[in-house]
Amino acid sequence: MSNPVGAEAPSGADAAEVEKAPAHAHVDHSADLDEKAKLAEYKAGAIEAENAELNMGVLEAVRLYPMATFWAFVMSATIIMESYCVFLMGAFVAMDQFKNEYGVVDKYGERQIESSWQSALQASGPLGAIIGVCIAGPITSRIGYRWATILGLMLLNAFIFVFYFAKSLPIMFLSQILEGVPWGIFIANAPAYCSEIVPVKLRAPATQMLQMFWAIGAIIVGGVCYVYESRLDPTAYRIPIALQWMFPTPLAILLFIAPESPWWLVRKGRLKDAAAAVRRLGRASVLTNPDESVAMMRRTIELEKTEEEPSYLELFRGTDTYRTLIVCGVYAAQNLTGNLIANQAVYFFRQAGINSNTAFALGLITSALQTVFVMLSWILTTYLGRRTIYVWGSLINVCFLVALGIAGSVGKSNAASLAQASLGLIVSVGFTLGPAPASWVIIGETSAIRLRPLTTGIGRGAYYVVNIPCIFLATYMLNSTGGDLGGKCGYVWGATGFVCFLAAWIWLPEMKGRSYREIDILFKRHVPARKWKNTVVDINDDE
Repeated sequence: MSNPVGAEAPSGADAAEVEKAPAHAHVDHSADLDEKAKLAEYKAGAIEAENAELNMGVLEAVRLYPMATFWAFVMSATIIMESYCVFLMGAFVAMDQFKNEYGVVDKYGERQIESSWQSALQASGPLGAIIGVCIAGPITSRIGYRWATILGLMLLNAFIFVFYFAKSLPIMFLSQILEGVPWGIFIANAPAYCSEIVPVKLRAPATQMLQMFWAIGAIIVGGVCYVYESRLDPTAYRIPIALQWMFPTPLAILLFIAPESPWWLVRKGRLKDAAAAVRRLGRASVLTNPDESVAMMRRTIELEKTEEEPSYLELFRGTDTYRTLIVCGVYAAQNLTGNLIANQAVYFFRQAGINSNTAFALGLITSALQTVFVMLSWILTTYLGRRTIYVWGSLINVCFLVALGIAGSVGKSNAASLAQASLGLIVSVGFTLGPAPASWVIIGETSAIRLRPLTTGIGRGAYYVVNIPCIFLATYMLNSTGGDLGGKCGYVWGATGFVCFLAAWIWLPEMKGRSYREIDILFKRHVPARKWKNTVVDINDDE
């Protein structure tokens, strides 16, 4: 190479450096090209996996991911414990032997559990669950869904002893607070885990199984109490308490061998473990490249990536505030759209004038119908959408609640009692077709991936904060030592349910068929809730 005019030619070490420079620069350039190629391959794999999930049908998803469906079923079964005990306390206050031992004589000369104690017993579990949901998020973020849930199951085994050997209402109250702590862990973890281990098309049925197991818990309680409620000794309620031990240990064993959520593993940087978990969730013969699924998860998580550890304060920053409020609102609304009538179905039937045997039989029928209707809701929510079912299901329930209020206002008669019982049954069953199962899907899909354990925990905390005063209100309205309103409580729940319907119609977006990446982007773009359905997000977009 010739030198420019007037320039001094390099010599010695300088000349050697000049000769080395181009070769050194070439090595750096190749490394950059390799890195770019890896990034392009990683993004292509992520896009391939996301397209595959979005394009597969429901039956195809079940065929490809049978074990994901099974493990979602197992995790959902943990909800049986909370459901069992919630409905058990509702049945005890309607049980003659329990009232004879712990009740007082009311103005009609019959024994009743005082409304204050009745409310306290039913609110004690939610009080403990508030503690549970508050500790569930940090524990799960650190040790994972499986180990956090197993810890809760072992605690529940111990706390059932306190309930079984309780000889007074105050000790029963304490035992329910203790049992509520593991409930909070189960209810915070189950919807998050279920929504993370299944593909997009199975998120609705996987998370709605929670409502099905809630109904199954009620069926078990209804059947057990129907058999034992006629006994005239303490076994009438001791045996139903003891039967709680059926559930925790078998479920803990199953969860011990279950795979951890691959999304949680990716958040922790354990990419090989995440790929292994994906293989365990699907059929190895048809899942050709689990690494593509892991790449899709990495791509979504990197949209939310920060240097901070997830914290409760982060739930109320930027767009995460909106997401947190949706989860809290949907959870809280479960108490205001007919759920408490469903939870107190047997007691409601008794207060409507139905005799003891028939009331327990109707409670059992209600729970069986709820299970069937939850299964029907899988189809409706999967194909019609979450927003559609939740919003219009809430409005329909409001109409039946108002009708219940009217039936309770026409005076006391056999026909009025039957009308109130029938409408109470319709409200309880209708709730499990529309708002209840759709809410579980919304809760599982709305939160940011990295904040999911914390969001589902604080959302359920909002449920209990609303639930506890509503229990006292519901008990007061129905109890003959309180307001003795009977079916007229429908006016109150109809009014609160209408407010929930309006809030959902304005602020609840439609997330049907959306990947978690698309949901993140739509929230960050501040797309109005009612425009989500028709907004297109390009498969290449990362912001």
